[in-house]
Amino acid sequence: MAGEGTSLEYTPTWVVALVCSVIVSISFAVERLLHRAGKHFQKNDQKQLFGALQKIKEELMLLGFISLLLSVSQSKIAKICISKALSEKFLPCKKPKDDKLVKDSSHFQFSFTGRHLLAGDSASGEYCSLKGKAPLMSVAALHELHIFIFVLAIAHIIFCLLTILFGTMKIMQWKKWEDQVLEKDYDTDQVIQRKFTSVQEHDFIRGRFLGVGKAENLYGWMHSFMKQFLASVNQSDYITMRLGFVTTHCKTNPKFNFHRYLMRALNSDFKKVVGISWYLWVFVVLFLLLNIAAWHVYFWLAFIPLILLLAVGTKLEHIITDLAHEVAEKHVAVEGDLVVRPSDDLFWFKSPRLVLFLIHFILFQNSFELAFLFFIFVEYGFDSCIMGQVKFIIPRLIIGVLVQLLCSYSTLPLYALVTQMGSSFKGAIFNDQTQQQIAGWAKMAKKGVKKGTTHAGTAHASTSHGESPNPLATPSPRSVQLQSLLGKGSSQHNHHLEKTPEIVQED
Repeated sequence: MAGEGTSLEYTPTWVVALVCSVIVSISFAVERLLHRAGKHFQKNDQKQLFGALQKIKEELMLLGFISLLLSVSQSKIAKICISKALSEKFLPCKKPKDDKLVKDSSHFQFSFTGRHLLAGDSASGEYCSLKGKAPLMSVAALHELHIFIFVLAIAHIIFCLLTILFGTMKIMQWKKWEDQVLEKDYDTDQVIQRKFTSVQEHDFIRGRFLGVGKAENLYGWMHSFMKQFLASVNQSDYITMRLGFVTTHCKTNPKFNFHRYLMRALNSDFKKVVGISWYLWVFVVLFLLLNIAAWHVYFWLAFIPLILLLAVGTKLEHIITDLAHEVAEKHVAVEGDLVVRPSDDLFWFKSPRLVLFLIHFILFQNSFELAFLFFIFVEYGFDSCIMGQVKFIIPRLIIGVLVQLLCSYSTLPLYALVTQMGSSFKGAIFNDQTQQQIAGWAKMAKKGVKKGTTHAGTAHASTSHGESPNPLATPSPRSVQLQSLLGKGSSQHNHHLEKTPEIVQED
């Protein structure tokens, strides 16, 4: 036991109490911080951000379970033995001929794990070497994997928070355009009927319409690619797409606060982005599998989020161009103001939600790349074979920072605006109180359908026995309210609810 360090039996009680107190204090401080953040979001009726916080808590709970599982099972995993030939295949670094050099150098580098696990490694190594085999995974390797998973999850959460923070700051700059529209005293129907607009002279068309033909179409894609870097959305883009949304979904409410709806929709999507879904963990496993010496997978991996991000940004910009082309190719002048027509056909596979999935994947992939780079640097040093040569390291850092900035200031704001040009609107068009009411009505309607099926069967049985069903049966009040809500349309009801005081729920 002396070779493996002092056990808890012979550790001073004040040391145990001190270490336990520090760990518990830090844990409680983090828990209280998250709790107060949740109370703040609920107090300010920011239910979407509160949902994102709950998602972060779920990720931390998953991390805790992974940590516990690895800690409890690491000694047993280290005693699983495999053949030495199998243990030398698919290595991330070429194994030196003299293992002694590796062991000696490992004592002189700083790491997360420390070197106290070497004794445990030797014990598990001796256990398998006596059988002429090698351990499936050493205790040190398990502990380093444990630390890497922790760094990855924390990095993903931090980068998502930074992306949403910077993206929100960008979208907040559009509020002045919304205020300018809301300050105008006009009725949408009167605007459409009482004036004519020259299409070619409209700012939105002049900035987006590039002519008709294959050459112009190619130039349009190039223009969309370049525009995502500078001034991705200008005032004419915002006002025109706002009018297209309001005209399509809430025509009777020209004073609809479109900017507030964008912020609610973005906050609602954030709780999906911040989570690490199962398919993202599959990606981590695949990368760890393919991280083989001389393949330089870590280098080529850095280009995947960049290429995807540029493709998404170009597509979103081109959707705005398509909206302009649809109007300019059909009309020389229009009655009223220029109105674009939202449609799911503009998006890949007719799915605006696919863009959110791609942004989710891009942010995770970029977080994974930067977290892995940071972990390898701290754990093994700058000269590690996994880190690679300087010519591979510098581009990875530049690409990681570029993806983070471009996604925050350009792609995410573009997503928030352009995905509203789909055929349908999001649930964020209603405030939180209304969403809860609609969800409750939907549940009641489902229960009513089930009961109605039972009653229908009873009525059918009664009719078969000569009794006639009551044709004057009245629908339930909740059914009438729901039908009234849907019949009036989203605009009128939302206009009323924007003025309705919202209920703040306290824990």
